[in-house]
Amino acid sequence: MPIMPSSLPLTRLLRSPSPPFSTLSLLLRRAMSSAGTAAAAGAAADAFTPSNTRVGWIGTGVMGRSMCGHLIRAGYTVTVFNRTLSKAQPLLDMGARLADSPRSLAALSDVVFSIVGYPSDVRSVLLDPSSGALSSLRPGGVIVDMTTSDPSLAEEISAAASAKGCHAVDAPVSGGDGGARNAALAIFAGGDPATVRRLEPLFSLMGKLNYMGGAGKGQFAKLGNQITIVSTMVGLVEGMVFAHKAGLDVGLFISAISTGSAGSKSLDTQGNRILRRDFEARFYVDHFVKDLGICLKECERMGLALPGLALAQQLYLSLKAHGEGNLGIQALILSLERLNKVSLEHAGSSNA
Repeated sequence: MPIMPSSLPLTRLLRSPSPPFSTLSLLLRRAMSSAGTAAAAGAAADAFTPSNTRVGWIGTGVMGRSMCGHLIRAGYTVTVFNRTLSKAQPLLDMGARLADSPRSLAALSDVVFSIVGYPSDVRSVLLDPSSGALSSLRPGGVIVDMTTSDPSLAEEISAAASAKGCHAVDAPVSGGDGGARNAALAIFAGGDPATVRRLEPLFSLMGKLNYMGGAGKGQFAKLGNQITIVSTMVGLVEGMVFAHKAGLDVGLFISAISTGSAGSKSLDTQGNRILRRDFEARFYVDHFVKDLGICLKECERMGLALPGLALAQQLYLSLKAHGEGNLGIQALILSLERLNKVSLEHAGSSNA
């Protein structure tokens, strides 16, 4: 991996919350400067494009199906694998090929993407010695795991890939099913900057690339994202319960605060869903509990106390205990309603 010269303002700029895409490309070129101009030019010429790249895609659920679809529409040759065949059918109808295992998929691919449920699934589809993708990926191939998973597992995958002459990037995403459909995801990438740069044409079809550092740093960024979201969700549902108890029309309340300092994307997307009692999963409670558990494990490892995170995880665990793990994360309101013996079912008729 190239060494980044300390004299460059790279670190400061990469820590910017939303560096422009063009700036990112410049930073990645600078990150490779110590390897020489010839190496940088070679990496640019070797970018992954539809004419030179076969793509493998593992995981065609709510997010993966839309993300993979963008690559097919852009002209990439794509092979897919999913345990439930029906979930892959829309991509097969678009022209994708079907593989019977991650191993057979990787044998037909230059870049393998995965976006599955849990770290155990990631380990199975990528690292299993008999059926995992890495077991048949050719030297020089790249694995891109877009699952929200353990940073330590991302580092393990990177080391295993390197031992085989391959590369690995951890690139979890944020933006939900809407971001996946509209190619507007935030992508948090960790790994070798030269490899990330080669992947830019692929990532650009799914959303905005944010380079976060070496192996595992993409996962750390996504975990921080989840901590921020869950704290915002707790504030949103508590504010709604308070407004209801105070006798306010909660729909009017949400509209009123949305243009002030309390406004947020969570309020805009989730507030009215809650009032409509629309608990359909754009992101499952079960998966959110998994993410928050990883966050807490990392906090323990770092000796970090985040009491808001711990409380929020308990509230989401209570949803699972009531058999509501298959609902969307906006179902958090149900926990607060039970705690306070109230219901917001008819609390915002003017905005429902």
